[in-house]
Amino acid sequence: MTGLGAGEIKKIGQLYRRKIPPEVVVSHELARTLASLSREINRQIGILISRRGEIAFVIVGSHKEIMIPSLDGFRSSSTRFKGLRLIHTHLNNEGLTTDDLTDLALLRLDLVCAVETQEDGVPGYAHTAHLLPENPEGKYWFIMEPTRPSEMQLNFAAFIQALEGEFARTQKTRKVDSADRAILIRVETNPLAESQASLDELKELAWSCGVEVFDSVIQYREQIDPRFVLGRGKISALVIRALQIGANLLIFDHEMTPAQIRSIADFTEMKVIDRTQVILDIFARRAHSREGKLQVELAQLKYLLPRLVTKNTAMSRLTGGIGGRGPGETKLEINRRRVRDRIHRLERELHAIEKARGQRRVKRERRGLPVISIVGYTNAGKSTLLNILTNSEVFTEDRLFATLDPKSSRLRFPRDREAIITDTVGFIRDLPRDLFAAFRATLDELQEADVLLHVIDVSNPNFEHHITAVEKILAELAIKTKPTIRVFNKEDKFPDKALLDVLCQRFGAIAVSALHQGTLPPLVQKLESLISADHRYHDSFSFFDKSVEPCV
Repeated sequence: MTGLGAGEIKKIGQLYRRKIPPEVVVSHELARTLASLSREINRQIGILISRRGEIAFVIVGSHKEIMIPSLDGFRSSSTRFKGLRLIHTHLNNEGLTTDDLTDLALLRLDLVCAVETQEDGVPGYAHTAHLLPENPEGKYWFIMEPTRPSEMQLNFAAFIQALEGEFARTQKTRKVDSADRAILIRVETNPLAESQASLDELKELAWSCGVEVFDSVIQYREQIDPRFVLGRGKISALVIRALQIGANLLIFDHEMTPAQIRSIADFTEMKVIDRTQVILDIFARRAHSREGKLQVELAQLKYLLPRLVTKNTAMSRLTGGIGGRGPGETKLEINRRRVRDRIHRLERELHAIEKARGQRRVKRERRGLPVISIVGYTNAGKSTLLNILTNSEVFTEDRLFATLDPKSSRLRFPRDREAIITDTVGFIRDLPRDLFAAFRATLDELQEADVLLHVIDVSNPNFEHHITAVEKILAELAIKTKPTIRVFNKEDKFPDKALLDVLCQRFGAIAVSALHQGTLPPLVQKLESLISADHRYHDSFSFFDKSVEPCV
């Protein structure tokens, strides 16, 4: 309240003693007091009123605007109203501004009311707006006809109860068991990019980690906003949309910086995550082996480390104890140190596991056992193919990253020759760097493969992009030049058999269905010919257990 006299400050402070009936939006007496005082100090004055009619906040702004303070302690759910209504003055006889409607949306206020202030300090018309539930017109708010405060007939208590009930009914039409209900967001700077395909994949990722997707949004911009990723106006619309449909989570189809996530979360008061966090969550759910769990934890900690923040300045205190020197460590510094220490321990454990794997690999090479590694985009059917080729029982499910832990089985060819066939973790476009680094030891097993079996879901409209993504990762691992067989899986789901034949010729692929054993002989023959072409393995099969039955 800089620049105000003691008398003016006292008058403003007395507003807290006011109370109005719960059924009244704003009383005529309160509107007169606000208008008179606002004209006297030549500044806008705002009040936030609870549903019991009590004044929770008094805000003194400038001649043109007010700044609403933090509303911590009031309702924070993204699916409910805040329980406060904003009444404030306008000194230039204007209606509701963009800032008014933005505050209404972002803060999820019960309503906002701007009272015109005449030159003589008498209140003019009151301009009122409230949010709308989901509707066919796609409107976010409704602006009422201007009316004088003394002529307002709206029963606010009954109105807000009915409005919240209508919101609840529209949200129930999307009622789900999942605790996380998301809106997917992608900001695209290239109009020719496959934005919708990328969002469709993010939707599958969200479903794989137990999130229900209620809506998705693509915004085209010349450049991504360095702070909010997308524009403030769009964020405001997303907050209202989340309230309308009952969403409580924003998932961005980008790898965001810690500052961007914090800025958007603070701005919207909603939980915000990015694509990397979704993938890390899936890996954390699906890893079962000790090595897999260590790899996922390592990736999570590397992702978390730069994102550790604290707002609790009270925790910045001495921790050295009696005789300690220096200022000690803050709570944030302690957390970061602990994370770094844990990262070092995990890296040591994974190095020991990698060393043991190398010893097993040497023993396998001494026995002259050929290795076939299955690679491919996630959910292409790699584990299903491994099961039918080797009579195994690896877990399979029609979702992304259903299995993470590598699985090796013995494959017997019809000519009584054998090989080891291994299934690797599925690939995905833009695999998070930390995750790629954590699984590098596992992926390096592909270096020892004699043949790569590249499984492709040919029924997926984006299979060509999947091929490119997989081959990009293989190139990063320096194994793209290994003998590779492309396998078009799920041929039973491909509608045009003639077109499938053309695609097989174009990509040099073999079409199979991992669910139908009768489609596999051409693939097995191709595999056997490649293995037999390497004379290192011609005399090695006497070492193997002949009790394993041929798979085809």
